[in-house]
Amino acid sequence: MSDAEESDQERLARNLAELLQELRVAQAGVQILFGFLLSIAFTQRYAEADDYIRTTHFVTVLFATAATALLTAPASWHRILFRHGRREHIISVANKLAVSGLVCLAFAVTGTVLLIGEIVFGGWPAVLFAVLTAIGFSLLWLIVPWRERSRGPAPERVNGNDPESCPATPESSSSARSASTRPTQSTQSSSK
Repeated sequence: MSDAEESDQERLARNLAELLQELRVAQAGVQILFGFLLSIAFTQRYAEADDYIRTTHFVTVLFATAATALLTAPASWHRILFRHGRREHIISVANKLAVSGLVCLAFAVTGTVLLIGEIVFGGWPAVLFAVLTAIGFSLLWLIVPWRERSRGPAPERVNGNDPESCPATPESSSSARSASTRPTQSTQSSSK
């Protein structure tokens, strides 16, 4: 295996490890939310709830269920396919599953805010808080990251270091700029 192929494999391994770590964080949140939503159905207040509250609760539980399935699926894909040389495909599918799972989680949290808002405030204030929650998730989880993504690729690696893994300091930025403007020895010798 050549160095280029090995570095691609290392990059894929790192990408997969990062993705699975991100999913662990999201899974904890969805599991806590799912438990909370399940416990609501066994309360005295729920027995007295109207059809609107029951329907909102059930739809919210369905979104939490979908989020759980989508956010845990990449671990299953990895476990079943990891020794079959399909890491790149696993990462591609896992990324789509993770984004879909986060969207479902955002809907589940928004539905939960609506439910709690209905019990605490009722009416329009509950809807307002749910809409504000949906806007917040849309901005933080989708719109802002997609806007950043549309700015183009990240700066290239400098001296073999990933720019995301080491924060830029004024000294490192200026030394990188001055290094890129200085001719190298091979350039100097070829010009003679």
